[in-house]
Amino acid sequence: MTRINRIAAMVSLATLFPLASHAAESKGTVEVVHYWTSGGEAKSVDVLKKIIEKDGFTWQDSAVAGGGGSAAMTVLKTRAVSGNPPSAAQIKAPDIQEWGKLDLLTSIDGVAKANNWDSLLPKAVADIMKYEGHYVAVPVNIHRINWLWLNPSVLQEAGVTQAPATLEELYAAGDKLKAAGFIAIAHGGQAWQDTTIFENLVLSIMGVQGFRKAFIDVDEATLEGPQMADVFIALRKLQSYLDPDGNGQDWNLETAKVINGKAGMQIMGDWAKSEWTAAGKQADVDYQCVPFPGSQGVYSYTIDSLAMFKLATKKDNPGNIAARDALAMVALEPEFQYVFNQNKGSIPVIKGLDMTRFDSCAQASAKDFASAENTDSLAPSMAFNMSTSQAVQGAVFDVVTHFMNDKQADPAKAGKRMLAAIRAAQ
Repeated sequence: MTRINRIAAMVSLATLFPLASHAAESKGTVEVVHYWTSGGEAKSVDVLKKIIEKDGFTWQDSAVAGGGGSAAMTVLKTRAVSGNPPSAAQIKAPDIQEWGKLDLLTSIDGVAKANNWDSLLPKAVADIMKYEGHYVAVPVNIHRINWLWLNPSVLQEAGVTQAPATLEELYAAGDKLKAAGFIAIAHGGQAWQDTTIFENLVLSIMGVQGFRKAFIDVDEATLEGPQMADVFIALRKLQSYLDPDGNGQDWNLETAKVINGKAGMQIMGDWAKSEWTAAGKQADVDYQCVPFPGSQGVYSYTIDSLAMFKLATKKDNPGNIAARDALAMVALEPEFQYVFNQNKGSIPVIKGLDMTRFDSCAQASAKDFASAENTDSLAPSMAFNMSTSQAVQGAVFDVVTHFMNDKQADPAKAGKRMLAAIRAAQ
């Protein structure tokens, strides 16, 4: 039986026949620290778990709730310092390099060469997965950040006749939704969610070049300039449309408000689609996805990846190494890429897959990624530390959240505060 048939069988029959991994002795164990814990995300991870267990290995799940991943990173750092790292962990791009510098990651060049990863992956993605020229991590998907999610039934009831394409149209839609008694924009008041909105406004107002100057080059004139002040002014205005009861709410609970017709819109990465899918909803029927107003043509992205750790002495045996290598191999097999990303809401990371198996939102995402790649309009997300370290990301979080919580904060001075915070964190 081919692997694609095996996956299909596992997905369709999993609820009828539990995997009898206890019937045979495990060939090895792979422990994974991750923060894929919402409904759609957990379903995606479960597919990977079932494949690993079907191949005779034991999956040890170490999930840590929290969509931004900060809690998971705290757990990982504690484990690493104590000399007991997991086999693999969900880590973002710049942090792969930081873990590599600490000599805690292991090469998986053997798996990469055997499966032709250099040809399979876009070069920009492949380079991120390497430390000093060696593969130490495997990417599993590409997420787009600058999406606006819409419930068309709610918008229609509120008198909004088309998806907002500009910030002014977004504000106008928000006014109509509020007047009709709906939450205009579902939003959980957590630092990473606040900064997701902020980042989208940067792309909308300053464009991809302005974003790069601010958050990759850390250009003083850009961060302290009038356009950055305009971003904070827009953030203050947009704040008036956010869920008044969203403080501290997880993103998926806010997504549910859009799904259930309590809210009209949500500004969120494409993992939000996994919640719509899990609820049995269809793109272009029950919901719409459009680029965040003003950011059309730009593709803000983050990549989920699994970094492979050197095992502690007591766990460093051929079976556990084989289990870790199996995880790396399966993660980039086309069949798994299809199933995982259909559940996760993201798009496959490997090149040339048939996107007709995906819904219209994923097809649009893949098309826009390719277009942005050709026009040099890809923007590695600052909010999801694809362009920054966790320390710098945390500094930005603090500035954005402080501004949103302090109604008297001056937008004209916020950029200067941002520059100081970033430099202190570098």
